[in-house]
Amino acid sequence: MNLTDADLASIQEVRTLLHQATRAQQIFSKFSQEKVDQICQAIADAAVAASERLAKMAQEETGFGIWQDKVLKNVFGSKTVNDRYKSMKTIGVLSEDPENKIVNIAVPVGVIAGLIPSTNPTSSVFYKALISVKSGNAIVFSPHPNAKNCTLEAIKVVGEAAYKAGAPAGLIAGITAPTLEGTDELMRHSETKLILATGGGAMVHAAYSSGTPALGVGPGNGSAYIEKSADVYLAVKRIMDSETFDNGTICASEQSVIAEDANKLAVQQELKNQGGYFLSEGQIAKLSKFILRADGTMNPQIVGKSVKQLADLAQIDVPEGTRVLIARDTPENVGPQDPYSREKLTPILAYFEVKNCEAAAALTNKLLMNEGAGHTAILHSEDEAIIRKYALLVPASRILVNTPGALGGIGASTNLDPSLTLGCGAIGGSATSDNVNPMNLINIKRLAVGVRELHDIRGEESQQADEVVAVHDQKQLVEAIVRQVMAKIK
Repeated sequence: MNLTDADLASIQEVRTLLHQATRAQQIFSKFSQEKVDQICQAIADAAVAASERLAKMAQEETGFGIWQDKVLKNVFGSKTVNDRYKSMKTIGVLSEDPENKIVNIAVPVGVIAGLIPSTNPTSSVFYKALISVKSGNAIVFSPHPNAKNCTLEAIKVVGEAAYKAGAPAGLIAGITAPTLEGTDELMRHSETKLILATGGGAMVHAAYSSGTPALGVGPGNGSAYIEKSADVYLAVKRIMDSETFDNGTICASEQSVIAEDANKLAVQQELKNQGGYFLSEGQIAKLSKFILRADGTMNPQIVGKSVKQLADLAQIDVPEGTRVLIARDTPENVGPQDPYSREKLTPILAYFEVKNCEAAAALTNKLLMNEGAGHTAILHSEDEAIIRKYALLVPASRILVNTPGALGGIGASTNLDPSLTLGCGAIGGSATSDNVNPMNLINIKRLAVGVRELHDIRGEESQQADEVVAVHDQKQLVEAIVRQVMAKIK
């Protein structure tokens, strides 16, 4: 029977892919750590070789970002990820504790559903394929419809590389005709054991509502607080590097700048020196109409666009050489209806001024609870006491110090686990606060040898009671035996 309905065809394809992936994973689960690592290396090598081609393809298809930066993201999601985790033990016995007589054994979760965002459509495939295979799992991807072609090509690259290196057919696959119904089937199907979701809030909510265990991450809305002890030039440089990298499409990128009264003039001047343009009130009003859609969600028209494209869209004039658009804002204005205090994923920054560290922390709290709770906060400071104090006060899973937010959050400019899925913890509605890595995709079976008997647990007094009971039980046993013997004699 030919299925002509796109939704039915997508659902059927998902079921077929899941059946194949389940069989492949059952075979793959018996592979050695050495063989698994060889396959991961083959995936990483193939992804690096295709990085430029796929970066150009992604930029052309989505219209987001800068292809040269997407090359770096592709290499990060493949080579950097594999290099960091290649020595990680993920198969079989992970560790043994002879003293406590406990053995930890890795158990793959099985088949993973990988939901791919349009902002990082190829690098996310490389990263998720690698951490899934490294942990002994199969993965079936659901591409974003607006990035379907480049995502499917990335899946083809890693899938063929894995197969040629000895992986079972079907271990890595993707939906070729993605629909909402097909993706829903992928998330809810009994053969899907875990969902690895990266994308918009609605999609992550759907993953957690599916009934299948999920690792989903919500939006970022990181603020960059430039504390008075900071090197202002370096702080602004790092913010500009981050905000212009792939036109701000990484969720850990800065969405606002917070200056103190003590250094606000220096911060303003340095932002201008390095290509920041402070919008007039009229320009702020014009641009604000394009940041959010009518339903209050981020407008994809602005995502990953250049300053020129943003200016043309809003019909505003900006100076030649402008790298980032900056809108003055106030703490009192922060809220769902203020587009500048939300995640924007484009070279637009809100600018705030506060009195001191406590006020900066309070503003960061307000910004993150408005959107991006548990995600990321950035601090530029040379004062260790202030750094520790600020970290304790703000509701973020990553407190990045003296580094670009986008690159620090994913572990490129910091030593955090390299990841393109950044957990937000319980406060952000996420099952983890980790930079998701292979260890998040395995269960651990624990072999434990008994080291205490019941009387040891009960203690000395109970032991004496046990001995009395034992004597009583023995007496009863002897009496029973005597009765049986006497019965036979009679």
